Amino acid sequence: MFENLSDRLSKTLRNITGKGRLTEDNIKDTLREVRMALLEADVALPVVREFIAAVKERAVGVEVNKSLTPGQEFIKIVQSELENAMGEANESLNLAAQPPAVVLMAGLQGAGKTTSVAKLAKFLRERHKKKVLTVSADVYRPAAIKQLETLAQAVGVDFFPSEIKQNPVDIAQAALTEAKLKFYDVLIVDTAGRLHVDGEMMEEIKGIHEVLNPVETLFTVDAMTGQDAANTAKAFNEALPLTGVILTKVDGDARGGAALSIRQITGKPIKFLGVGEKTDALEPFHPDRVASRILGMGDVLSLIEDLERSVNKEKAEKMAQKFKKGDAFTLEDFRDQLVEMKKMGGMMSMLEKLPGAKNLPEQVKNQVDDKMFVKMEAIINSMTLKERANPAIIKGSRRRRIALGSGTQVQDVNKLLKQFDEMQRMMKKMRSGGMAKMMRGMKGMMGGGLGALGGLGGMFGKR
Repeated sequence: MFENLSDRLSKTLRNITGKGRLTEDNIKDTLREVRMALLEADVALPVVREFIAAVKERAVGVEVNKSLTPGQEFIKIVQSELENAMGEANESLNLAAQPPAVVLMAGLQGAGKTTSVAKLAKFLRERHKKKVLTVSADVYRPAAIKQLETLAQAVGVDFFPSEIKQNPVDIAQAALTEAKLKFYDVLIVDTAGRLHVDGEMMEEIKGIHEVLNPVETLFTVDAMTGQDAANTAKAFNEALPLTGVILTKVDGDARGGAALSIRQITGKPIKFLGVGEKTDALEPFHPDRVASRILGMGDVLSLIEDLERSVNKEKAEKMAQKFKKGDAFTLEDFRDQLVEMKKMGGMMSMLEKLPGAKNLPEQVKNQVDDKMFVKMEAIINSMTLKERANPAIIKGSRRRRIALGSGTQVQDVNKLLKQFDEMQRMMKKMRSGGMAKMMRGMKGMMGGGLGALGGLGGMFGKR
């Protein structure tokens, strides 16, 4: 996400390095470039003006810290102001209410509101151990009610049935009564969207709000609409007391204008980012981490959280013990690693969060193709247990059978086995010579996607 803004700012901020002191003259051109980068990212003009003025005021005449270059000092200021623009710190949901805590979801049609209801329900069930009930009060969009019912079932939360013949306010009232009777912690109410903000829509949602008295009223908005997202949220906020925003489709937004504009235009915090179509693709919004990503510094904290949440600790412990004892690394182990990486959103998602990943050579980035990992997994799944434990027995006829069973070519199977052989050798090097040796070994390992790991290994090994 934010690739265009990130690339532009990274290039611009390199130009300020090498100066002994930050003065108005030597930051003027840089500020102009930063301004252009923000405007191209579709950040609202008043936000850009305020941002540039704040950076300029803090930067001009600032003495360089002994441990920092002027460029680093300037980047620190830019990062700090990016955080200020987006809200400084994560604002979590306020669920400290007499159960059930009601969360009302609003937004325009096509913004991903119903999907966000399911994602939020899953987030609250899995990470906060809440008993969640969902309900749809959208009686206008064909199949909206059925869509939420299906999604609720998929994420393991309860769904309160409703019909298109019912009045939305009555649906909300009945769901609230049910949530109280059955001691639910949270009730999430999906409402109808429109193609634009209109009076009829506002009156209806005001009626639902009055009946429910929700602790959170969240506005779901599409990040790809840029500063229009902020303006729509503002119009909605004038009619309804919003408590926060869910910014969806962030994975498809290379600009970042909405994320940088919403807080200052509406005065409401972004609480979550929708970063993909899967039901677990919802992240709490941390302005400091997003600012760090925009400036190409990675997001290690989020990466660690992903690891802690996604990695099977029991399997990881077994792997570590196996490695210590010097047991062979098998294709079954390799497949397990691919599955764990897929759980974390794939290689590209991990790369985005690593510091310095933006500076990887373009040919290395192009090799990182998550589809390749799906192919690798399919090939290993087509092998017998005996073949996975002892790849040396996989000869001509076996390779043809595996290719046929996985829907791939024989050369794909050959390539995987060659890559696996390289990985085994690397693991042996790691046991005998430690991490630095392993990193050097990774450089030559695996053309294609895991070759990018080798590139990263070389990058970190030099530090």
